[in-house]
Amino acid sequence: MKKLINAVDDVLAQSLDGFAAAHADIVVLGEERKFVRRRQIRHGKVSLISGGGSGHEPLHAGFVGVGMLDAACPGQVFTSPTPDQMLAAAESADGGAGILYIVKNYEGDVMNFAMAAEMGSGLVESLVLDDDVAVENSTWTTGRRGVAGTLIVEKMLGAAADRGDSLVDLKALGGRINGRTRSMGVALTSCTVPAAGKPTFALGEDEMEMGVGIHGEPGRRRVKLASADAIVDEMLGSIVNDLSLNSATEVLLFVNGFGGTPLMELYLMQDRARKWLDAKGIKAARSLTGSYVTSLDMAGCSLTLSVLDEQAKTLWDAPVHTAALRWGM
Repeated sequence: MKKLINAVDDVLAQSLDGFAAAHADIVVLGEERKFVRRRQIRHGKVSLISGGGSGHEPLHAGFVGVGMLDAACPGQVFTSPTPDQMLAAAESADGGAGILYIVKNYEGDVMNFAMAAEMGSGLVESLVLDDDVAVENSTWTTGRRGVAGTLIVEKMLGAAADRGDSLVDLKALGGRINGRTRSMGVALTSCTVPAAGKPTFALGEDEMEMGVGIHGEPGRRRVKLASADAIVDEMLGSIVNDLSLNSATEVLLFVNGFGGTPLMELYLMQDRARKWLDAKGIKAARSLTGSYVTSLDMAGCSLTLSVLDEQAKTLWDAPVHTAALRWGM
């Protein structure tokens, strides 16, 4: 295993220290590194808190800042943060209008965020995300997994929270965004968890995992490597079918890298995806391309579509200033 690390046990702590120092104008690091919080808390607004296992950077800490999250709780690699982390983040980030936990649908995350919600005081709600169409149940979930669509929910809810939406309205809005957002991924190689020191699974040189999860969980099937066009066609076909999209629909198209895929290849996927959608009469009115919800060093990508209306476009276009996303400011 070749990694830029000193000691396996120190990877997360040293990474968080570096992140906080590099983006000290945007974030602060909580005591004992329990959370990353936006530097300036806005009082009178609902605070959005998310988190999950590390290894998916820049999710979630990279989305802490103006227009997105108020705090994020980083667990060890591919391991849920603990309830005490979430409680500490909520106490530090509380703006006085309530807390909304944004949770990817993985059993550890769901259980620990639920415990934190029960243990906390004040107004607290939770929103569970499940945008992955690949499988109905997986290694660590009951029901669909929460994957790259998480970014879209966090961005739009961040804008809505900053404009002053209530806790009840934000939870309802998040449910609607999640309900019209779908994703699917493909892996060309495995990821390597530092503590394990070897690939999570084995793929032949001529194989790919269609529908892989962001922790390396099995997808729909293992198949022979196909062309980029064929991969896009299958993934978008599954997503569009699941959303029951009709022609003349406007969508946000998000092409997300898993950490080991060059941007050149991601833009190639973006090109094919747009052409595929155009042929179906579906307009990609907004788009994002890059490695934002990763799986360490896995080669591969995911495609996400989110159905847009005028409100969704306004929320997506709103200014944001985080470590990973910055526009309109």
